[in-house]
Amino acid sequence: MFIEIDFNSGEAFYIQLRNQIVLGIATSEIQEGDSLPSVRQLADHIGINMHTVNKAYAVLKDEGFIRLDRRHGAVIAVDADKAKALEDIKMQMRMLLAKARCKCISEEEIHLLVDEIFEEYRR
Repeated sequence: MFIEIDFNSGEAFYIQLRNQIVLGIATSEIQEGDSLPSVRQLADHIGINMHTVNKAYAVLKDEGFIRLDRRHGAVIAVDADKAKALEDIKMQMRMLLAKARCKCISEEEIHLLVDEIFEEYRR
């Protein structure tokens, strides 16, 4: 799995790391049961603090994307609580759509964006 941190981004490193792992799962680059590198290995590999990787892993665990196991480390284990996932996504989409409306982005443009993004995951 290829992870790259944008050190010039205003987005927190742990969020960038979390997002890349979620995208890796969505695109099947990493799959259920795959182990992620240890906190120390990943921190050394991408040049960030171990606490940052640990925080990203904790967020992924809380969001139901991984489980943490003392023997196997961080393992992809997507929680299938669809109702909770839909509620979380609804809350996030509400803010995204509010931002879109403020920027005069139409419903049709939003639908085109959603279709375009879903197409990326079909490949």
